This record gives sequence, C-alpha cells and structure tokens, in this order.
Amino acid sequence: MKRELRGIYLGRRRYTPILELQELLHARRVARSIGDTVLLLEHDPVITLGRGAHLEHLLVSEATLAERGVDFVKTGRGGDITLHAPGQLVAYPILDLQPDRADVRRYVKDLARVMQEVAGSLGVASGLHPEHVGLWADRTAPSAFASHDAAGELVKIGAIGVRISRWVTMHGFALNLSPDMDTFRLIVPCGIREYGVASVQSLGGAALAMESAAERAFAAFRAVFDAAPSELERYDGDDWERLFPPPTESQRALTDGAP
Repeated sequence: MKRELRGIYLGRRRYTPILELQELLHARRVARSIGDTVLLLEHDPVITLGRGAHLEHLLVSEATLAERGVDFVKTGRGGDITLHAPGQLVAYPILDLQPDRADVRRYVKDLARVMQEVAGSLGVASGLHPEHVGLWADRTAPSAFASHDAAGELVKIGAIGVRISRWVTMHGFALNLSPDMDTFRLIVPCGIREYGVASVQSLGGAALAMESAAERAFAAFRAVFDAAPSELERYDGDDWERLFPPPTESQRALTDGAP
C-alpha cells in the first residue's frame, strides 16, 4: 500500500514562524491527527545553527547580520551552520518513518535523492560524499558526476539537516537553485572549509520559478518515498489551524512525554 503524502507550497517566508509550524506539525503527526506532510518554500535570509554548530564558523558579528537583514536562529536540527536565502528551495518533511523506513541513514540518502532528481532535471548532475552529508556536484563538469573523488572541483549544492523524534521527522534539505552566492561568505557552510558551494544556476543549470521547482521536488518525494499520486497545494496565509486539524484528546495523549 502506497504512503499518503500531502505537499504544501508556502512561498517565501521568514524562518522562525516556519520552525514553530514544524514543531506544531511534528506533535500532530506523533498524535496521528495529520498524515505525512512536506512543506516546500524559500526563506528570507537567515543563518541557522544546528546542534553540532561551532560559532567560529560564523564569520561576521550578529550585529553585522542584523544590519544586512539576515536573521540568526539556533535550532534543534543536526549539523553545523547553514544559510537560507531567496533562490534556495527548502523542504521540511514531517513524516512518520515507521514501520518500513525507520533507518536514519536511509532517510538522509532519500532526501539527497530528491534534491538530485530536481538538480538533474535542470541539467546538473550530482552525487554523495562519503564523509560529508549533502548533495555535491563537479564545477568543472556540471553535467556529469562519476564520484566525489573523480570530480575536478567538488562543490556543495544542497544541505541536509534533520531531527527525528519517535521516528517522526522535521527540518530537511535546502537546494541552491539561484541564491546570491556571495551571502555564503558570511559563514563556513556546514563547517566544511575544504570545498566550496555553488548553485544549480551558477553551474549552468536551467532557470526555474520556485513554485515550479517545488512541484518537481514534490513529484520526486512521491517517487522516492513510494507515495500515492497527489497534487501540490498552495497556501499564502498563516492560519495553520485551517490547514491542520488539532488532535483530539485521545490523540493528544500520544504526545505526552514526547522528547
């Protein structure tokens, strides 16, 4: 039986309200008052710190970030420091991985596969690195990617950071489609100094409107996670109760004591 998966495109949003939404949806997925859901969007400029972040990987002061209109948020996801900005496709899956996909490594690879499908559809080949989580491409040969060690100039085009509690996921991935790459100079992206970062567009990939990219990503999610056919929804409001029903008393009891 195929998984039921709901996809919602939220447009461009600030980070903190969407983080709060993820936490709400995580609790409701644990309570089984909602089904598996993927939020797709782009963010206003923000730098986020994961649980393993090192402050020295922030290369400017917080005051400088404020002057430049860049938010700064500490989160509960895994990983180091990450930048989100317009032109970057962000996906936040709220999925219950039980019973058949309760494998953290498999889940992370599946997220990379979704990004890989989107990048490939735009003409940029990509793959994995055995030591660094994320999606990688070869700047010297963007249309071909044999392996990380065969690349002429390895660059990161997609970041992954997740949190899984009770086998329900939150956070997700960020794929660089066409962000202002100079903004990445504010940080050591994901704490990796030996490799650079790039975008699909900077590697010669085709341009695509963000909503269209979200549609491709949702199609890839359905394929990778073996989900039934469904259409991507669009929502530009902030009445989350309208979209996601609150749990009943019996459902709420399932979340009591959740980490």
